[in-house]
Amino acid sequence: MKKSVISAAIAALALGVAFAAPAKAADVSACLITKTDTNPFFVKMKEGATAKAKELGVTLKSYAGKIDGDSESQVAAIESCIASGAKGILITASDTKGIVSSVKKARDAGLLVIALDTPLEPADAADATFATDNLLAGKLIGQWAKETLGDKVKDAKVGFLDLAPSQPSVDVLRDQGFMIGFGIDPKDPNKIGDETDPRIVGHDVTNGNEEGGRKAMENLLQKNSSINVIHTINEPAAVGAYQALKAVGLEKQVLIVSVDGGCPGVKSVKEGVIGATSQQYPLMMAALGVEAIKKFAATGEKPKPTEGKSFFDTGVSLVTDKPVPGLKSIDTKEGTAKCWG
Repeated sequence: MKKSVISAAIAALALGVAFAAPAKAADVSACLITKTDTNPFFVKMKEGATAKAKELGVTLKSYAGKIDGDSESQVAAIESCIASGAKGILITASDTKGIVSSVKKARDAGLLVIALDTPLEPADAADATFATDNLLAGKLIGQWAKETLGDKVKDAKVGFLDLAPSQPSVDVLRDQGFMIGFGIDPKDPNKIGDETDPRIVGHDVTNGNEEGGRKAMENLLQKNSSINVIHTINEPAAVGAYQALKAVGLEKQVLIVSVDGGCPGVKSVKEGVIGATSQQYPLMMAALGVEAIKKFAATGEKPKPTEGKSFFDTGVSLVTDKPVPGLKSIDTKEGTAKCWG
């Protein structure tokens, strides 16, 4: 009888351990580190991550830089995530090269690091990248601008409103993509500003916001007031560019194209402020990222890229109310149904 009781006690103890282990494994925390907490793109990304974390029972901590380009705050956030015992980090890096050593420290500590939207340099510095195909996003608006101009494309005067002096990969990819779509030789595919095409007026940086877009547009107009095509890193920069053009009565002279697909940006396309934009899907990026961290914590499995690509492609659509032959697009009604922010 005693032997039977002892056996039962051991069995109960073993069962208790079996139940305790999953409970402990379920205590998963993750970090989301964005470039800013004001850009609608990153606001929606945070919403997607927060909702998915709540659904899966993951504790989510969110951090952001003060402005687009504030890498120091992101480095400090990574340190905080490591110290807190997080299982993984989702990051949209401001300095895609400079952040690599901090990312390595996190990975060495056993955290899963996923780059969202903006690939690190090199891309394999992160465990995975969930992103828009930013090169394709640039190609779509470049090709649209080329076809819209028609025969006038050979005499175009093109300006680029970029993101930051550090040339993060998302900045380079969108620029290079636009050039390829427009018919400009981008030269070094990993660098902005080395092109020799005489149609390029110049590049300036915006920090991805309206004020930066306005100032950068003013600077380019001083170089050449005949500018008639503007590629912008995102829609806030595009709106700033439009404000600068309108202030000097040139808003109807310039064709503005952009990338993002936020609700304010789609509204700008509908109103004619932006001719076309490439719509991306930040909520999906962040939600999938949280799912990946949860799975990694449970199984140790890391996410795999989309077949034929080096990253997990979360999709892109060209949005315009002035479609061109041979280029698939959606109108602003459909873009509004799919937009964010």
